[in-house]
Amino acid sequence: MSDTSVFDELPGDLMVWVLIVSELLVFGAGLAAFLAVRITDPAGFATAQDALYRTWAGVNTVVLITSGALAAFALRQSECARRGMARLALLGAALLGVVFLIIKSVEYAAKAGAGIAWDTHPFFTFYYLLTGFHAAHVVAGVVVLTLVAWQDAPRNIEAGAAFWHMVDLVWVLLFPVIYLLR
Repeated sequence: MSDTSVFDELPGDLMVWVLIVSELLVFGAGLAAFLAVRITDPAGFATAQDALYRTWAGVNTVVLITSGALAAFALRQSECARRGMARLALLGAALLGVVFLIIKSVEYAAKAGAGIAWDTHPFFTFYYLLTGFHAAHVVAGVVVLTLVAWQDAPRNIEAGAAFWHMVDLVWVLLFPVIYLLR
């Protein structure tokens, strides 16, 4: 019998995975609540949804997926002992996270300029809650990726990339549910 466990095979640290799973559960609960409330007013949700910028949300999706690819590339470079390339890829991933935040900020400012607030309609309550919570995770991810680029041990890169992939995954779920689902 081996002294290793399934947890030893996880990239990064076990506590990072506890964080990732707990965050996915929180976002999952938020999306479930959004969908449950949406059932009570599908026409109102569709009308409110028309105020969103689907094209820019699509651009943000490409930005985060590209960023995730750079984080994965950084891990591969680290495994090949190419520290400079790994650091550059991590900083590129973090920079794309900042691009995501800029686009999201422009969208929020446009909503505010149009008088659309969290209490305008239940759709916007969930929109601001879910996308704002996600944006906070993007900020945290940008900080993590930057710190990992500085302290670029392979295990650190594994943990940072795993967290960043969780941030990507959440957006890949939020985007269709909030912006596209009718």
